[in-house]
Amino acid sequence: MDFETTDEHQLIRDAIGKICTDFPDEYWSKCDNEHLFPWDFYNALAEAGWIGIAIPEQYGGSGRGITEASIVLEEVAASGAAMNGASGIHLSIFGMHPVVKYGSEDMKQKYLPRVAAGDLHVAFGVTEPDAGTDTTSIKTAARLDGDHYLVKGRKVWTTKALDSERVLLLVRTESKDAVAKRTEGMTLLLAELQRPEVTISPIDKVGRNAVASCEVVYDDLPVHRTDRVGEEGKGFRYLLDGLNAERILVAAEALGIGRAAMRRAVGYAKEREIFGRPIGQNQGVSFPLGEAQMRLDAAELMIRKASWLLDNGEPCGAEANMAKWLAADAAFQAADQAVQTHGGFGYAREFHVERYWREARLMRIAPISQEMILNYVTEHVLELPRSY
Repeated sequence: MDFETTDEHQLIRDAIGKICTDFPDEYWSKCDNEHLFPWDFYNALAEAGWIGIAIPEQYGGSGRGITEASIVLEEVAASGAAMNGASGIHLSIFGMHPVVKYGSEDMKQKYLPRVAAGDLHVAFGVTEPDAGTDTTSIKTAARLDGDHYLVKGRKVWTTKALDSERVLLLVRTESKDAVAKRTEGMTLLLAELQRPEVTISPIDKVGRNAVASCEVVYDDLPVHRTDRVGEEGKGFRYLLDGLNAERILVAAEALGIGRAAMRRAVGYAKEREIFGRPIGQNQGVSFPLGEAQMRLDAAELMIRKASWLLDNGEPCGAEANMAKWLAADAAFQAADQAVQTHGGFGYAREFHVERYWREARLMRIAPISQEMILNYVTEHVLELPRSY
């Protein structure tokens, strides 16, 4: 076991940190409060080549692994950008994984260089109002009409739909009743999004407001058959192939939020004096912060283990899920303790920890809830009977 940070990984941290210094907490508060997508930040990362870090070199990317991508997203979140920063680039960094792995060569040549350059924004359309985590119960359907699929249905929680040119869209090309296994008959399309057949409505939500989450209605949206990812009917399997990587990246983002919260909380505990002494001298303040630090460090170890396994082609389902659960839990505890450390000022926007708290809370329910991860661990690790 080697816990030494490599020179490459340290260079990544230093480079991302340098870019992020130009985008302080005040920038992110403004974006969040005014519902403004962080274009200046996104463009700065794109110009420096970081958006394509996980896209193969032959398509304009850097060809690095999930470990390197997770470090980028962790550092972005830890800078104070939190989820507003990480979500703005997350889908561009890894959202096109199904295309990388299963798309036709023409599709890769057409779209991946634009994603790596930061020119093409792609949203992700999977979740539906009546399906939720039960993805096999989606109702959005596509029927083939000549050279085009016609898509009809409704999706929710489609991140970046307002700002994206295309959407990776999971649809049913066969009804659930017509297939042998409910996971069959679903197809992945790379569809145009800004068209008259598409209605996009942002969802009013408690946090991460710089990056919109949207309800999207498709009314016979035409999608050329050449924009189908892989084979018809195998879209669910293509999605599953990228879930472990997604868990790891989300865990890294949560870790970053926890680090940002701790930086603010510890700084305040050192500077704030009550009764003639810094509040950090009181064990009622310092001990919870110490516990939060230990939880974050423990979560980081699982993230690093999971990403190492994935990058080396080893099974990592349990580790990826555990990393997400542990990091989301630790990040929320750290953010909550940061608010508590600030006392009444923790509720004031000017100290920023309330924003970390709102965004850390999201990590415990998205893109998968803590309960669903426990379902996975109890079934696949402990080998207990499946609960659903």
